[in-house]
Amino acid sequence: MLNLKRILNPNTRTVLNRILRGVSSSSSGVQQFNNNESDEVAQQIIKIDEEVAKLLALKAKISDEPSTPQKFTLKTPKGTRDYTPQQMMLRQGVLDKIIAIFKKHGGESIDTPVFELKEVLTGKYGEDSKLIYDLKDQGGEILSLRYDLTVPLARYLAMNKISSLKRYHIAKVYRRDNPAMTRGRYREFYQCDFDIAGTYDPMLPDAECVKIVSEILDALDIGDYVIKLNHRQILDGMFEACGVPVDKFRSICSAVDKLDKSPWAEVRKEMIEEKGLDEKAADAIGEYVRQNGNSELVEKLLNDENLKKVPAAVKGLEGMKLLLNYCNLFGLSNKISFDLSLARGLDYYTGVIYECVLKAEPKTSKGAQNGEESGTIGSVAGGGRYDNLVGMFDSKKKQVPCVGVSIGVERIFSVLEAKFVTEGVKTRTNDIEVYVASAHKGLHEKRLRILNDLWANGIKAEHSYKLNPKLLAQLQHCEENQIPLAIVFGDSELEKGIVKLREVSTRKEEDVAVDQLADEIKKRLRN
Repeated sequence: MLNLKRILNPNTRTVLNRILRGVSSSSSGVQQFNNNESDEVAQQIIKIDEEVAKLLALKAKISDEPSTPQKFTLKTPKGTRDYTPQQMMLRQGVLDKIIAIFKKHGGESIDTPVFELKEVLTGKYGEDSKLIYDLKDQGGEILSLRYDLTVPLARYLAMNKISSLKRYHIAKVYRRDNPAMTRGRYREFYQCDFDIAGTYDPMLPDAECVKIVSEILDALDIGDYVIKLNHRQILDGMFEACGVPVDKFRSICSAVDKLDKSPWAEVRKEMIEEKGLDEKAADAIGEYVRQNGNSELVEKLLNDENLKKVPAAVKGLEGMKLLLNYCNLFGLSNKISFDLSLARGLDYYTGVIYECVLKAEPKTSKGAQNGEESGTIGSVAGGGRYDNLVGMFDSKKKQVPCVGVSIGVERIFSVLEAKFVTEGVKTRTNDIEVYVASAHKGLHEKRLRILNDLWANGIKAEHSYKLNPKLLAQLQHCEENQIPLAIVFGDSELEKGIVKLREVSTRKEEDVAVDQLADEIKKRLRN
C-alpha cells in the first residue's frame, strides 16, 4: 500500500490537507473555494495523479523483472593464500626443525592475542605504521591486528612484570602491504621469533641470536647465505658526523633501509627531495653506507676522523668489534658481514641489528599471480636489540633489555617449494605407516578388528571405507601415497592365523602371525 506522506512533495501535501480539512468540516460534504483556489487545487490534484501513476508503473516494472544474482568470484583475499596438504607437510617440516633449534637454545613458548589495543601498536614501527590493519570499534575498544610478534612480547613482559625470559613464538601477523605472492610476501603470514629478555653482559645474547639464525638456515638447506650485521649507534653516529639533523635520523634511516632493493642514486634522491636533506650530507652518507667487511672495517672506522668525534659511533663500533669476536668463536666468520647499508627501519631498535639474505637468490618456479612479477626472495631472517620497548608499556618506565630474531618462514617456504618442484620431490601428505587390505569380499569386519589392534599399539593405520574394495585399488593407493607397509589377507590366511605383511616399495611379502603383527610392524618401522 502506498504511503502518500512519503510519496508527495511538501507543497502537494499542504494543498491536499487543506482539501481534506475543508471536506471534513463542511456540513454538506463540499468546501467552498474561490475561483483562484479552485484552479490551484485542480492543478495539484492532476500532479498528484501523475506522480502516483509513475510510482505505480515503476512498482509494476520492478515486480515483473526477475531478480538477477550478483556475480561472485570465489577467491582468497588479496595477499593471502590456501595451502594444499603437500604444502602443509612442507611447512610443518620446516616449523618442526625451527622449533627444535629454539628448544635446543632453551626457548620457552608463549602466545598472545591476534589483535591488540591500537595504542599498543601505535608509534612503534616508524613509516611502516601505515601498514597496520585497524579494526572497527568493538564494544568501546579500538583494536588493530598485530603487525609483528615483538611489540606484543614487550606488552606481555611489562603487563606481567617479567624481567627475564627466553621465549619463542610462532604465529600469524598482518600487514596492509603491497603483496608479492610469488616472492613469499603476504598480508597474512607466519613469523617465527626467538627473543632473549633480561639484563646481561654486552653481546653475549646478541651473538647467540646470530648463531640461531645460522643453525636454522643450515638445517633447512636452502642455499648459501650471509648474515649482515650493523648497529643503530653506528648509524646514528654516522648521521651525526655527516651533518644530519637529529630530527631526521629516523626518516634518513628508513631511506637507507631501502638500499637492499634500490640503487644508491634513488636513495640519495629520496633523501634530498623527499626528506629535505642537504646534498653534502647525503653524499657523505653515501661514502659510508657502501662499505662492508669484517673486523678490519671496524678498525678502519674507529680511526675515522669524523666518527672519532661522535661518542655514539665509537660505542657502537666497540660493540660491533665484540660481537664479531663472539661470532667467530661460534664458527660464523664465513657467514657474517659487517654492512653499513643495513638499517632496518623499525623505530624500536636501539643496538645491534642483523638481516640474513641468500647469496644466490633463487627464482620462484611458479608463474606470476594476480599481475605480480616473479622475482627474488629477499631477506629470510632479521632482528636486533630493542632495550627501550618494554619501558614504553610500564607505568614506572622500567626497562627490560631485549634482543631477538625473526625467521621469514614464508619466504623460506617459497624457496623450498621451488626447489622441490625443480627436483621433482614428491611430499607425503600424511604419516600412515600401514594399510590394511582385504583380498576379497566379506572381510570388512576383520579389517576393523586388525585396525583396532594396530591403533591400540600406537601404529598409524588406515583402510578403505568401502565394504568390498578391489585388491588392486588398495595396493595402488599404498604406492601413490607412499605408505611403507600393507597388510593383505583373505580367508585362507585367516584360517591359518596369519596375514601377509607387504613392503610396498619392493612388493616383497612375508607371512606374519596375527598375534605378533603389531610387534613385527614396530620392528620394521624402527629399521
